[in-house]
Amino acid sequence: MVEVRKLGPHEVNLHRDLRLRALGDAPDSFGETIAEAAARPASYWEQLTRSVTQPGQDVMFLACDGHDVVGSAYGLVDRARPDAGRVGGMWVEPAWRRHGVGRALLRDVIDWGRARAFRRLGLWAPDHNPGAIALYSRAGFRQTGDRRPLPTNPSLSIIAMEIEL
Repeated sequence: MVEVRKLGPHEVNLHRDLRLRALGDAPDSFGETIAEAAARPASYWEQLTRSVTQPGQDVMFLACDGHDVVGSAYGLVDRARPDAGRVGGMWVEPAWRRHGVGRALLRDVIDWGRARAFRRLGLWAPDHNPGAIALYSRAGFRQTGDRRPLPTNPSLSIIAMEIEL
């Protein structure tokens, strides 16, 4: 059974390592490459960690099995829509997929969005990953009809999904 907790302000290295693990595991699921992320300076990771650990800002949830982090997801304030949030960077360690980890992470991001009084949460899902789309659909997200090329591989598409809170 995993427990979900928030990333702490002192966990800059963990934050960087998790992002690199996610990008290495699923290179066609995110809007940046592992090479781009690995090349970022320590100051970038310090600032990003600060932005997801300060109260009232974005948040990063971690799914943990004891001391091992087996998944993560961001809850992000939608800068274009003040009444909305976004799910970002959702990733689960391959051995932990289909064990409720993604569902637990989404539950906490949705609860965070409700606590912020958002009217909706949105996300971009890789169109070529039916497992991810099924997970989001089971959590209540619906496709909006918006689609765009994946920034790191324009031959693939990402689709917009949204849930009303």
